[in-house]
Amino acid sequence: MAPLNWGLGHATRCIPIIRQLVTDGHTPIVASDGQALLLLQQEFLDLNFIELPAYKVRYNREKSQITAILRSLPAIVVAAIREHNQLKKIIRQHHICRVISDNRFGLWNKNIHSIYMTHQLMVKMPAKLKFLEKTAWRMHRWVIHNYDECHIPDFDGKENLSGDLSHLYPLPKNAQFIGPLSRFKLPDIDAAEKPIKKYRTVAIISGPEPQRNLFEQELIARFKDVQKPTLLIQGKPQTTDTYQIQKLICGSGQIYLVPHLASQTFAHYLLHAEKIICRSGYSTIMDLYALNCLHKAEFIPTPGQTEQEYLATYHETKR
Repeated sequence: MAPLNWGLGHATRCIPIIRQLVTDGHTPIVASDGQALLLLQQEFLDLNFIELPAYKVRYNREKSQITAILRSLPAIVVAAIREHNQLKKIIRQHHICRVISDNRFGLWNKNIHSIYMTHQLMVKMPAKLKFLEKTAWRMHRWVIHNYDECHIPDFDGKENLSGDLSHLYPLPKNAQFIGPLSRFKLPDIDAAEKPIKKYRTVAIISGPEPQRNLFEQELIARFKDVQKPTLLIQGKPQTTDTYQIQKLICGSGQIYLVPHLASQTFAHYLLHAEKIICRSGYSTIMDLYALNCLHKAEFIPTPGQTEQEYLATYHETKR
């Protein structure tokens, strides 16, 4: 199982797949790096992990993130070739018979069965580059056709979560919809112990830097004088006091910070919040859908990230 380390979403949506593999008697090996790897190491203490470097993209602070990706294309191509070669060694060393790649372009091999997972078959471009959308879709389709299967975590048909991202253009011949993926399961959550404290607003801070930190500072400024309790989940699983909730001394409000939360506790706080503020990343949308919480979410897209801007508008119009 190899999720891309661009934010935590690629890793969190791999959690239900890894759980199912373990339940079915398999012994999955997880390959990733950075925060994505740390999150999965905290979620699955008994699995084997391999560090597999991600694609190094320098994100912009405000303008379109598409320009950052286009600027990084040569480095992305080199990284994809490198991980393709690394996979050959991993197969030999660990006797791998199947690989599941979440948006990693180079993790296919002709000697094993390979599955590519994505919700974004087409890339939303900013208005000035919209003419490149179909070209980008064709390039992505070429990558997808190197794999035996392409799994799309969404519903087929009009009632779906990803909109144009997976439904505008014809599917690759090896693609199929598998339904949304979420680390949260309502029956499991209902059986677990509920947290004592409830927060009126729960904010999920996520995404790559510098945008993650900018979002956190924006939310602190917004809630520093709000009297009803607000919980900011910082999206920082790498800290030593990961699950420790602490009150922020700032203004006259009640802001509480926690670096990260275990899945069941995370879900409970979302279920009991009156309002949820978050980025409109696709994995977050799938999690909120699983909890029946989409209706109380305020989506704030990462500035310049066209995919999130589209998804925020798409789900706003569906309400």
